[in-house]
Amino acid sequence: PKVYRIMLPVLDLMQTLPTFVYLIPVLTLFGLGNAPGLIVTIIFVIPTSVRLTHLGVVSVPKSIIEAGEAFGATRRQLLWKVELPSALPTIMAGLTQSIMLSLSMVVFAALIGAGGLGTEINRALGSRRIDLGLEAGLAIVVLAIVLDRMTRIGVGGKK
Repeated sequence: PKVYRIMLPVLDLMQTLPTFVYLIPVLTLFGLGNAPGLIVTIIFVIPTSVRLTHLGVVSVPKSIIEAGEAFGATRRQLLWKVELPSALPTIMAGLTQSIMLSLSMVVFAALIGAGGLGTEINRALGSRRIDLGLEAGLAIVVLAIVLDRMTRIGVGGKK
């Protein structure tokens, strides 16, 4: 909890700053290409992952933690064997949200030279080719759906 309280203002800042604001120093340090696209995407995604992981861990019922303590679990064992498994659904929700947020950055990352499907959407916008834009956009949507299903199957969810 103490570390989270220290991180909270940083997470708030990361989440509220417009993407273009933290893009300036990233582009200054790394130029155009894949690296700045990846860094900006990570900055955009981290707050959601951290917040939902924290929510999952602090939402573990006290009775479950007390049961682990009653069986003589150490603090580390409580975290790895009791709290994290109990928090897994919320942590996986954070992972899924992070995946979706990173896919939403595809077009933006392409603007700074990261390439990929975002480049195709930007080309379609520039040439007013709705068909190409829809094709790339649908590919991103299908990718999002497939990744969502994979995370659900990965934790024994819906198949």
